[in-house]
Amino acid sequence: MSKSDPNKLMSKADKLTKLSLTRWSADWKAATTLYEQAAVQYRLSKDYEKAKEAFEKASKGQEMISSPWDAAKHMESAATLAKELGHWNEVSDDYRKASELYIECGRSQPAADALAKGAAALEDALPEEAIKMCTDACDILEEDGKEQMAFDLYRAATSIYVKLEKYEDAATFLLRWGLAADQCKAVNSQCKAYLSAIIVYLYAHDFKQAEKCHNDCSQIDAYVSSDQCRCASKLLSAYSEADIEEVKHVVQSSTIKNLDHVIIRLARKLPTGDLSSLQAEAAKDEEPPLDENDLT
Repeated sequence: MSKSDPNKLMSKADKLTKLSLTRWSADWKAATTLYEQAAVQYRLSKDYEKAKEAFEKASKGQEMISSPWDAAKHMESAATLAKELGHWNEVSDDYRKASELYIECGRSQPAADALAKGAAALEDALPEEAIKMCTDACDILEEDGKEQMAFDLYRAATSIYVKLEKYEDAATFLLRWGLAADQCKAVNSQCKAYLSAIIVYLYAHDFKQAEKCHNDCSQIDAYVSSDQCRCASKLLSAYSEADIEEVKHVVQSSTIKNLDHVIIRLARKLPTGDLSSLQAEAAKDEEPPLDENDLT
């Protein structure tokens, strides 16, 4: 059968799935085997369009014979071929379908992995969809209490947000990472995520939000006693004093050098914007309110 014409295999399989006067029930088991053989033949001959269709039909067949695991595997194969063809929406659809099938098997890790593969494939072509797939994968793992398995997904989503210059979203995702790290007692990752969020806010020239973030995180014992907290304090103090040289000195520290590369690149560009304007704003905030009854 290995040398059979894949077109004939597909035709025969299609006939087995259709009802007629002489066939009152579909033979999905036999048809699926034929679809699988055709898919392999098409892929070997680099006819990726037909191979993708054959894998999708093989996936459907495995579903029909109650084998969602094999159905998911075939859908992942179809997604890989869709990527080769540059059919980006189909890449998303097929990996999402594979993920759903893994969930049907009760397997959260492969379900999240399928979405992660889709996100990696779509990072350049459809970055917004890539972020959604990362987020959905994080949701799956968090719901199953596997936050630590999602760390690479938080990292990937943050990187895409930074590429898109959506800095507030990047910082928000980093804070989510910090919360997930807290859930699984990964203290070092938690503190690194919080410092990274502060750096992102500073890069976006949002000093007030960076300061608020630091103050909020300082309510957490694990953070307040960490090197990352001390580093953030030095960085924010340098900003408050409009000390450009000190900012440049702090971002060269080993604490920041141990963060993810995308964050290190942002940190090395600090300070952005006009630090003297921050001083003026801070001084304005510290001025007491005018007392209308005080005429002196």
